Amino acid sequence: MASFDVVIIGGGPGGYPAAIRASQLGMKVAVVEERELLGGTCLNIGCIPSKALLQSTERLVAAKGLAAFGVLVDNIRPDLAGVMAHKTQVVSELGAGVAYLFKKNGVTWLKGRGRLLAADRVEVTKADGGVNEVTATRAVVIATGSEATPLPGVPVDEQRIVSSSGVLSLPEIPKRLVVVGGGYVGLELGSVWLRLGSEVIVVEYLDRIAAGLDAEMATALQKVLEKQSMQFRLQQKVTGCRQTESGISLDLEPSAGGEPVRLEADYVLVSIGRRPLTAGAGLAELGVKLDAKGMVTVDKDFQTSVRGVYAIGDVIGGMMLAHKAEEEGIALAEILAGRYGHVNYAAIPAVVYTWPELASVGQTEEQLKSAGVEYRVGKFPFSANAMAKARLEREGLVKVLAQVGTDEILGVHVLAPDASSLIHEAVVAMEFRSASEDIARTSHAHPTLSEALREACLAVEGRTINL
Repeated sequence: MASFDVVIIGGGPGGYPAAIRASQLGMKVAVVEERELLGGTCLNIGCIPSKALLQSTERLVAAKGLAAFGVLVDNIRPDLAGVMAHKTQVVSELGAGVAYLFKKNGVTWLKGRGRLLAADRVEVTKADGGVNEVTATRAVVIATGSEATPLPGVPVDEQRIVSSSGVLSLPEIPKRLVVVGGGYVGLELGSVWLRLGSEVIVVEYLDRIAAGLDAEMATALQKVLEKQSMQFRLQQKVTGCRQTESGISLDLEPSAGGEPVRLEADYVLVSIGRRPLTAGAGLAELGVKLDAKGMVTVDKDFQTSVRGVYAIGDVIGGMMLAHKAEEEGIALAEILAGRYGHVNYAAIPAVVYTWPELASVGQTEEQLKSAGVEYRVGKFPFSANAMAKARLEREGLVKVLAQVGTDEILGVHVLAPDASSLIHEAVVAMEFRSASEDIARTSHAHPTLSEALREACLAVEGRTINL
C-alpha cells in the first residue's frame, strides 16, 4: 500500500493546483483521477472546450463584419468539422500540459475512481476493475467538482436532449435550439450555435437572465443578445417533453400559472445549474456532513466534519467557478504546510463569455440595497469610448459601486468586448480595498477600452471627462 502526505480525489481546477502547490511545499502528493486527461470537467467538457467554440464563432462573426472596416472577404462560412477539430486540439494540448506539470513537480497520478475508506485511506478502482489502496498521513482532499442538474420530465439522452457536455459536440448545426436556463452556460453555448446559424430560444423560469449578477447589467446583456437574434421566453417553466419525427416537443407554461404552450425544436439544451458530484466517493459511509443542498460542509480551513478530510471547489458550494476552486486548492496546500492560506471571496470575478462579455466582481446594487449599505454609482457607456468606436463595438457599459463616506469600491460590473480581461484592474483594486478615486487618478493609455473604467470611477463623483 503506497503512502502519501496528501491524497486528492479529483484532478480538476481545484485538485491539480492544490497538488502542485503542496508538492512545491515539500509534500508527497497523489491525485486520483479517472479521466483520460487531467483538468476535470473544466478542461474536458466545460470551460475550455466551450471557450474554444466561442472563439471560433466570434471570429466567424467578426469576419462577416470586415466590410465595415474596408476589408472585403468573399464566401465566409462555418466549417463545423474544423470548429470541432480546433476544440479537440485545445483540450488535448492543455490536458497534456497538466500531465507535464505533474511530472515536473513530482505529483503522482493514480488513474481511477477514488473512494474514501477511512479518514486516511483511499480506494482507487481502475478502468480494468483492478483495485488498490493508498494512505494519506496529513490529508485526504475531496475535489470531485459538480455535474449538470437534471430537469424532471426532460430526460437528457445526449442525442436530441443534451447537457452542457453533449451540446459541445452536436453532429450538425441545429435549425432550432431551445436552451432551458438563462444562466452563464446556457447563454454562452446558445451564442455558439446562434453564430453558426441556429435559431436559438432561451427559456427561463425567472423574470430575468443571468440571475445573481447585477440586474441592470443583465438586462443590458439581454438587449444586446436580442439584437443578435437570440430569443427569450422569460417566466416560463418546462412541464414535459416528447420525441417527435423532427426532434423534440416541449410543453411550457407561465411560471406563475397560466395557459400552456408548445415549443418545437430539433435539439434541446438543459442548462439549469450544477450540483455537487459526491456519489460513490464514500462520504456518507464515513460520516462526512452535507448541507441541505448536498454540499460538503467545511470550516475556515476547508476541513470537513471528519478530521483529516478536506474539501474544495464546487463540492463545497459558493461560486461554482474554476478559478475559485483553484484559489481554495492553493490556500489549502498552504494551510497543510503550516502557512497562512486565505481566499478573498469578495474579490473573485465572474464572467459570462458572450459577446460582448459581462464581467463582475464584488456586490451588485441589489445586494447593497438589501444590506442597507449607502453607496454611489458611476457609469460610463462604451458608445463614448474612442477605442470601442474604432473597433465598431460600442455596445456596453461600465458600472462602479462605491461606499458613501469611504469611497471604497464595493462592486464593478463591465459589459464590453474583452470584459473578462478588463475586470482584473477592478479585482486588484478591490483586493487592496482601493477607493474609486484611486482608479480615477490613475493614468490609462489612450485610446483603450480600459479608459471606460477610469471614466466610470470619475462618474462616481460626477466628473467624467469624455461624456
